[in-house]
Amino acid sequence: MATVVRPARASDRAFIDSLGELSAAASFSILRPAASGVPAESFRRLAAFCFEQPGTVTLVAEHEGRQAGFLILLTSVPDEVTRREQAFVAYMAVEEGARRRGVGRELLRAAENEARARALPHLSLMVTASNHRARTLYGGAGFVEERVQMTKPMQEGAG
Repeated sequence: MATVVRPARASDRAFIDSLGELSAAASFSILRPAASGVPAESFRRLAAFCFEQPGTVTLVAEHEGRQAGFLILLTSVPDEVTRREQAFVAYMAVEEGARRRGVGRELLRAAENEARARALPHLSLMVTASNHRARTLYGGAGFVEERVQMTKPMQEGAG
């Protein structure tokens, strides 16, 4: 069965919150260990920010008739360097059992379509360097590295 991507409904919020909180640990760098509960709280804060922004688009992917992933797309927050308009994938998550089945690719395609429909000049996202599966997905979808954040641990033996 094909993956179908649709706009999120109010009834999807529990799914989005649950999967977002569960998957948030993957967005943390191995150089910056987080205390228990911090990744989930970070997701909740990010989601609250996104849902307050005008023009936020939340998409849900269904695979085999079940919710399988979601993507939160900001369309009204300009690029912090150029101040130009952009579409920005603030968060994307796919359930473990639905990975490698095209769900992420379809979510990205729907985000691209949304960006084009709004005539936004580019679609951007951030990914943790150690998240190799996500980086492979994004590279395969045509995303290229534009900036690199570098971190140096300040404690002996860290990292």
